[in-house]
Amino acid sequence: MLGKLIARRLALALLTIVLATVLVFVALQALPGNLATQILGKDATPDAVAQLTAQLHLDRPGWLRYLTWLGGAVHGDFGTSLATGDCVVSMAGDYLRNTAVLAGITIVVGITLAVILGVVAGLTRDRLPDVLISGVALIAMSVPEFTLATLLVLVFAVKLAWFPAVVTDGPDASLRTILHNVPLPAAALSIVMAAYIVRMMRTSVIDVMASEYVAMATLRGLPRRRVLLHHALPNALLPALNVIAINIAWLVGGVVVVEAVFNYPGIGTLMLDAVHNRDVPVLQYIAVIGALVYVVSNLLADLAATALNPRLRTPARAS
Repeated sequence: MLGKLIARRLALALLTIVLATVLVFVALQALPGNLATQILGKDATPDAVAQLTAQLHLDRPGWLRYLTWLGGAVHGDFGTSLATGDCVVSMAGDYLRNTAVLAGITIVVGITLAVILGVVAGLTRDRLPDVLISGVALIAMSVPEFTLATLLVLVFAVKLAWFPAVVTDGPDASLRTILHNVPLPAAALSIVMAAYIVRMMRTSVIDVMASEYVAMATLRGLPRRRVLLHHALPNALLPALNVIAINIAWLVGGVVVVEAVFNYPGIGTLMLDAVHNRDVPVLQYIAVIGALVYVVSNLLADLAATALNPRLRTPARAS
């Protein structure tokens, strides 16, 4: 059953990635104007525009250009940037590293914080800790990440001067420099991501603690800590796994806004530059990365649910 689940997910992954690249390609083709004119400027001569158009293969039909790109991508060749002429994979390497550092810290901090707070809120239902945690979570869910990031800059960078307000280094900055600039962007993303998981964990813990098997474990005289860790928490995590997976995939989009606020040299910054330059190969590469993150996070959520729930590992028998 596990093998079939992975095979089905991999098939859906390929379909999702292809559809994502098709949508990006079609959307960029629908934009008005000519990329060659945009690169050379409005004062470019028609001959120069025609020469650059041919050089970038923009005179070919759209479907042919897409299939050519897809054939190269299958072999790991994602083409060259239309704006700079550099290899897309090499150019995006440092940006991806920086975003991976930011996303990794956000995932660890955000999920850990959300699970702990969600469990505390569920166990103290309608009491002061629950009221405080639920209230803060609702506020965090209502505030856009752009606004939250700006508030963090005003308080911790401008007022208290604990952290830098923006990143002044480029994408090739050292890992030490990147880690020095990560706290505020990671805090903004962690707060927004954790808020949704807290709400789900709270509801799930309340439902599980009211279930029959938890009541039976309590009647058997098992310590409350063991009942919580061995019986309640694994089952409470099951409904939250999909929310966690969705929020991890959300980081690909949410990181664009936060990186713009802090001038963080990550994939969001590269995406904004590529959109401005209508750099199709770069945007298609980013679309592949985003689709991979979405598919892998959902696959890991399914595998974790299978590990936590033995019934999912047992094939259904015909009655």
